[in-house]
Amino acid sequence: MSTLQETASKLADDTIKIMEQSGDDRLHFEVADLLGKSSQTLEEAYLTEVRVRMAGKAARALLHKKAKALVDAQKPQE
Repeated sequence: MSTLQETASKLADDTIKIMEQSGDDRLHFEVADLLGKSSQTLEEAYLTEVRVRMAGKAARALLHKKAKALVDAQKPQE
């Protein structure tokens, strides 16, 4: 993994962790703005990492919901 990818990945992990703890769903834009002032390349890589993680999280939540609905549908009715 390149330094760029590793840095972007670690920053994305840290940002999402803080976003989840604080409820600040716009923090990644603040971090991206800061990065963009000195490295547009890192900014773009970071935003890609954040988007991938957020999309994955949303997809996992959808699959969890669908799986739960399937299990609930298979339970005998009382």
